[in-house]
Amino acid sequence: MKTNHGSLLISIDFELYWGVRDQRSLESYKENLIGVWQAIPKILDLFTTYKIHATWSTVGLLFCKNINEALDYLPDNKPEYINKNLCSYNYINKNKILDPKFHFAPELIEKIILTPNQEISTHTFSHYYCLEPGQSLDSFKADINAALKIAKKYNIDIKSIIFPRNQWNPEYLHELEKLGIEAYRGNEKSWFYKSTEDSGQNLIRRLGRLVDTYINLVGHQTYTLESCEHTKPYNFPSSRLLRPYSEKLSFLEKHRSRRIKNSLRHAAKNNEIFHLWWHPHNFGKNTDKNLEMLEDILIEYQNLNIKYKMKSLNMLDLIKILNK
Repeated sequence: MKTNHGSLLISIDFELYWGVRDQRSLESYKENLIGVWQAIPKILDLFTTYKIHATWSTVGLLFCKNINEALDYLPDNKPEYINKNLCSYNYINKNKILDPKFHFAPELIEKIILTPNQEISTHTFSHYYCLEPGQSLDSFKADINAALKIAKKYNIDIKSIIFPRNQWNPEYLHELEKLGIEAYRGNEKSWFYKSTEDSGQNLIRRLGRLVDTYINLVGHQTYTLESCEHTKPYNFPSSRLLRPYSEKLSFLEKHRSRRIKNSLRHAAKNNEIFHLWWHPHNFGKNTDKNLEMLEDILIEYQNLNIKYKMKSLNMLDLIKILNK
């Protein structure tokens, strides 16, 4: 199997408050979460304009209309994290009234489904952490089955997964194919991008990732599609997190842009994949600034499409190519 052109692969971790509740109070993060409802339609408009294929890895709970529907889909086997604050199921039990605009998003999911070339992937049902002490293979399978079940309500056949906090557990990968999931997003090849539990995310790792946003510390992190075909489920590693605009670091914006564009060009010239990802709530604040950066990247992609015939593909597109 040979590929002829470089590819831009975009994946988006769609989670609302389920992915941030243990780090920040709802009150302190409201602006970002409210902003998601404006950011996602605008992102979809850009994707339509530039003919972008993207994977939206969606927490299963977001498919629910309200807490009553969420309770109907909860699995019997739940993780028993030592850190109880990590568990969405505990959070639901403690909060019988959940504001839909922060916790559920069927309307936004419908918008994504109706936009051409968008894939709905899973981000697990509960924003499940596969490396945290207290979880197990059985509770992981129960969580994924709940995600697949609620996706079926929307006639969605899930084929890919993005693990919350990029905590992919190698011992669980063989179960994915049994569940019909054929690909996942792995991590960049560097020690400070290595998949680890929350306690392993020390200051040095975080600092390394931050600096790598602006200065090329670990290379372009692009790769050929052929390199992904030898193991199943297929691993389509991340190349770059599109970090949100920071007022404190605004003087470094040109370096952030240059870092991404240089890697995108490298992928185009060498017939490789550049995998860009982010969270919609990253765009919920400073939305215009974040969309401006995204459009700048998409314009660069458009130029590379013309010059090198670079393609925009989502994870499902890659799966189909590899399965031929």
